[in-house]
Amino acid sequence: MKHRIVVLGAGYAGAVTAGRLARRLHRDDVEITLVNGDPEFVERVRLHQLASGQDLPHRPLRDVYAGTGVQVRPAWVTAVDVDRKTVALTGEHGAETRYDTLVYALGSTLADHGVPGVAEYAHNVAGKQAALRLRARLDELRPGGTVLIAGGGLTGIEAATEIAEAHPDLEVAIAARGAVGDWLSDKAQRHLRGVFDRLGITVHEHADITRVEANRVVTGAAGEIPAQVTVWTAGFTVHPIAAATTLEVSDTGRIVVDGTMRSVSHPDVYAVGDAALAEGAGGKPLRMACATANPMAWLAADALAARLTGRKVPETTIGYAVQCISLGRRDGIVQRVTHDDQVTSTVIRGRTAARIKEFICAATAWGISHPTNMLPSRPRRLVATDEEETRFATR
Repeated sequence: MKHRIVVLGAGYAGAVTAGRLARRLHRDDVEITLVNGDPEFVERVRLHQLASGQDLPHRPLRDVYAGTGVQVRPAWVTAVDVDRKTVALTGEHGAETRYDTLVYALGSTLADHGVPGVAEYAHNVAGKQAALRLRARLDELRPGGTVLIAGGGLTGIEAATEIAEAHPDLEVAIAARGAVGDWLSDKAQRHLRGVFDRLGITVHEHADITRVEANRVVTGAAGEIPAQVTVWTAGFTVHPIAAATTLEVSDTGRIVVDGTMRSVSHPDVYAVGDAALAEGAGGKPLRMACATANPMAWLAADALAARLTGRKVPETTIGYAVQCISLGRRDGIVQRVTHDDQVTSTVIRGRTAARIKEFICAATAWGISHPTNMLPSRPRRLVATDEEETRFATR
């Protein structure tokens, strides 16, 4: 029988893992199934662009993986049984699927932190449908309409600047519990403030939002802030599916993995992307980010393929190089960081930074759309040894 590898989720981490495994392993001996609720690959890092009114390229997963041997299964994951090695699904064909090796890449979703009114009144850019709903709502606003971005992190900054640039007739504001972009270097923060001023974005700092309502938010210190549209970007959380299994998870529900993205409790399960709690450079946990998802996917696929083929398992530590922030379509910040994600004084700003960010996003999407063109290695064939173990040999 073929070794069954099931990849759950086709975000950056899952999509890259599936494509890289298809390149590493021979389709005659390995069955790779990619399960995803949306039939298309969604560029999550561009959802603020989609929300602001821009159209994104359509990338049907069946087209992406045509000819690779990867079987795309459009379905939603409802449960995972890591003891029986089964995954419960709904959607097209539904039912249940079995695996020999599972790659868990279900990503993250909006975290409301228990703030009343977020679920009822706030929009977000955590998923494609949510971004499209925000887009429609923004189009309904009349000139002078008020939009508040709740959250001063990367997602909040990008959403605020994108919306303000695309809708100059709206009053856009951003509110943060601390200071907006306060982790950036002084030079980067000064540039960010200049962009906010240029785009007319009002900044509310040290504004702890305690309630979201239909036309305003209520804060602990700043009182009320008018908001016909509130866009919630104050953090992400993982889906509860992993925590409902016998997998070892963190207190936030992320799957605890070793240096090869393998579950520390179940060796037939790998976790990549936002759903995994992995140690990076300096012993620090890797943060949820596209910049983290891709190297995690590379490492997991290479480690899994090496174990199946009896080859040496790669050893490496994932680190960072830069943080890239788009500030609309013509401006940006590329902040140089250390391997353990500490900012340095080196910063690229303006149009050059915007071009670098665009190049990185485009290159990442191209890699997803051409999953087996990124690697020169040849697939490995399965053969049996006297010890009844499975190994692969070059075809």
